[in-house]
Amino acid sequence: MSLSINIKKLFMATNQQLNFLQEKIQEIGSAIFFNLSDSVLKLPTSLVSTLKVDDYGFVWFFVQKPKQCLSQFEPEFPVRLDFFKKGNNNFLQVMGKGWVVTDPEEVNLIEVPEEVKHLAMNDMVLVKVKIMKAEYYEPKTAGRLSWWQNAVHTVSAWFNNSHYRPDTYFPAS
Repeated sequence: MSLSINIKKLFMATNQQLNFLQEKIQEIGSAIFFNLSDSVLKLPTSLVSTLKVDDYGFVWFFVQKPKQCLSQFEPEFPVRLDFFKKGNNNFLQVMGKGWVVTDPEEVNLIEVPEEVKHLAMNDMVLVKVKIMKAEYYEPKTAGRLSWWQNAVHTVSAWFNNSHYRPDTYFPAS
């Protein structure tokens, strides 16, 4: 009985983390895509707009189609996505495994208008990234401090450049 309760709590916590990540990714909307592969032939670093984040923890987006044949590229590769929105002090960094999606059935899972999908598939490539690790950063909020606490905080900030607080999320696999 205890094991099933613990699994249920773990599932609920993981679901809350995924919901939080889905909300933040949709709120920010765009990211810098980094292909971290050591391969000579790889998708280039580019700015991407998120299409969706599904319930399995995959982030879906299009990248510019390379001039080379897609079969020449690695089928899966390590990825980093840096989500940041101008005027918003918080940002999200996602690490995971990426795949170029070429299967027409999988492409049809994306909910975009058919003419956009057709246009994009001629000039773009659909990529999905499984979120393996995500770090959310936001500025620390300072409460009401006395002038002495404020002075100590300021001096320590000069020597400790950690004005962002990371929250790391690991979805269950």
